[in-house]
Amino acid sequence: MIATTYKIRLTKKEHVAENTMAFHFEKPSGFHFKPGQYIDVTLINPAETDPDGNIRSFSIASSPEEDHLTVLTRLRDTAFKRVLQAMPFHGEVEMEGPYGYFTLHHHGQKAAVLLAGGIGVAPFLSMIRHATRQKLPHLLYLFYSNRRPEDAAFIRTLQQLENENTNLHFIPTMTAMDTSQQEWSSETGFIDRKMLHRYLKDFRGSIYYVAGPPAMAAAMRQMLATVPVDRDYIISEDFIGY
Repeated sequence: MIATTYKIRLTKKEHVAENTMAFHFEKPSGFHFKPGQYIDVTLINPAETDPDGNIRSFSIASSPEEDHLTVLTRLRDTAFKRVLQAMPFHGEVEMEGPYGYFTLHHHGQKAAVLLAGGIGVAPFLSMIRHATRQKLPHLLYLFYSNRRPEDAAFIRTLQQLENENTNLHFIPTMTAMDTSQQEWSSETGFIDRKMLHRYLKDFRGSIYYVAGPPAMAAAMRQMLATVPVDRDYIISEDFIGY
């Protein structure tokens, strides 16, 4: 798939978790991507900039069937994030892509075990939305780790997708409930071997996908090595500086 440069307009922005926003842009005519891929977004003549520059990479959280492109970001105190957050509706950015090979495998008989930390859930949202709309046969297990429910982007959307897709098993877990103001009755603690054992009948034969902050992604790869899962069946993507 050849990357192309487009100018796209902002159509909607929303808070989807504490200090986390989703930005929805119009999808250019003729733009095609695979669920799990990412785009580069460049600010056009921004009001401010800093040494990190005006370009960021974002996984696409929407599915190819939708008429918009959704990206997620934590609201860090950087020039790029401030400009993006303040952008008016129909404001333009430059977009280039799609890029990446972090995409759902084609063999429907092999389950996909998706291990997400924070906004690392973005590419999995695209995969799950696509699988649900297309009624793909893949068994999908999404383990989604956040510190608190307040930090978990699109958790209600994922619960609704689980209701729509009988092949989807959604397992959210919180690692710092002592700092939360909300109640939580599901899993707590970090994703580990014991947690996987509670939901997976057999570790063999599945494809494992890992997406999240570098420390989380490294911990997941180390954990899978102890299961053990063959390295060839682990696909990983680190979210750096998001």
